[in-house]
Amino acid sequence: QVQVVESGGGLVQPGGSLRLSCALSRSMLDDYVIGWFRQAPGKEREAISCTSSSTRIIYYLDSVKGRFTASRDAAKNMAYLQMNSLKPDDTAVYYCTAKRNGGVCSGSFRWYPYRGQGTQVTVSS
Repeated sequence: QVQVVESGGGLVQPGGSLRLSCALSRSMLDDYVIGWFRQAPGKEREAISCTSSSTRIIYYLDSVKGRFTASRDAAKNMAYLQMNSLKPDDTAVYYCTAKRNGGVCSGSFRWYPYRGQGTQVTVSS
């Protein structure tokens, strides 16, 4: 069983930045695919990104392209989501997910067997 723990959420003003962190309990190397998702109150969960290696990143959500950057540090078993120019519409619970799948990405939350509990991000003045 792989444990996934997110951190770094909080309250930030519009235009501000946050960096979310995702810690895996097992060695990540390049075998694990990392997905970031978010869910706002009353809305469906959205796929944000998938990293299948340190250089292969897919962004699914047009509204965050150019503002959010997904990354990973396999040596530390960590993944990150750097969020800049935050907007009130970015307010949501953000989830980190993982699957050992040799480099294939998916934008489906259920596809990932290992999921964190989520971290709240609130963008408000």
